[in-house]
Amino acid sequence: MGKPSDLVQGTLDLLILKTIALEPMHGWAIAKRIQQISNEVLQVQQGSLYPALHRLEQQAWIRAKWTETETGRQAKFYSLTAAGRAQLEREKESWSRLSNAINLVVENV
Repeated sequence: MGKPSDLVQGTLDLLILKTIALEPMHGWAIAKRIQQISNEVLQVQQGSLYPALHRLEQQAWIRAKWTETETGRQAKFYSLTAAGRAQLEREKESWSRLSNAINLVVENV
């Protein structure tokens, strides 16, 4: 297995929104889930994750709530808002259009 890669610019919001779409999660769990689901290819650094979470919260796409973790400590859990679900759909559509376009170039040029 290769070294984890940095994220493609502009994809972090999509990955975060998608990761918390099913259940609220705290920051460390979001980063770990993205790493695990991507088969260890994608790695989200804390220096990128927490500013993104703050930005998404400012956009009202996610909300944060202090909750006790499974280990008994307090952590901020992030969940999607209705506006966040709508944004997730827009981000998914945009990603699909972009990745299809890149595939067309890679496969046909």
